[in-house]
Amino acid sequence: MYAATNVLSVALSVGRSEEAPNTRWHIEADAGLRHSEILMDMVDTLLKQGGLEPADINLVSCMKGPGSFTGLRIGFSVAKGIALALKIPLIPIPTLDCMAYSYSVWPGIVIPAIDAKKGRFFSALYRGGIRITDEKDADLAALAGLISDALASSPDGEKSILLTGPDAAMLHTELQKQLSGCPDAESPPGLRPDFIRLDPAYRKGRAVELLELAKKGAETDIGEDNFFAGPEYLRKSDAELNI
Repeated sequence: MYAATNVLSVALSVGRSEEAPNTRWHIEADAGLRHSEILMDMVDTLLKQGGLEPADINLVSCMKGPGSFTGLRIGFSVAKGIALALKIPLIPIPTLDCMAYSYSVWPGIVIPAIDAKKGRFFSALYRGGIRITDEKDADLAALAGLISDALASSPDGEKSILLTGPDAAMLHTELQKQLSGCPDAESPPGLRPDFIRLDPAYRKGRAVELLELAKKGAETDIGEDNFFAGPEYLRKSDAELNI
């Protein structure tokens, strides 16, 4: 279940037989602040579509973070409740990894973006499906510098940057403004506005990608220790900062 952003999505994968080894269902809603109201209804709908009872579930996964403080807590609460009730593994997956997963074959750099407010973004850089930077809580100048460094270190002279994730359009607009408005002497070296592209499906839910990564993770991580895990934030919430 993907609840880290306004786009809430849930996916279910069922392995039935050698003839039909894997069937998958997926549902999503651009739900705003209504995650807690509709998440369990979405889970119930998928189980009915798959012809399953709750006891048939053998693995549950949720986003680890970064993302919405409230959304991550809701996702973890539901996933932990299911895992504990059914005594099955829980596999949390980094949010940005899920956003970049579908673009592992992109011939350049992939950058998922979540609006972190205050002119900052939760983001990371990926190449060939591999994260090449730490997860960042960064402003535009810092992100532009990271992109410039990644282009400079590319072995094949890549010049293609794909922005994805729920707030990729915002990051695309702001980067275009910054790069177009900077004198050449102040622009990050090697980075031009025309190198940066916006994923047309940037705002879609990522529960399907979460599911695939969770199944891969289950091969090496049985999930027992994850019952005590919680969301991973890149900064404290405003409430904590104001205490």
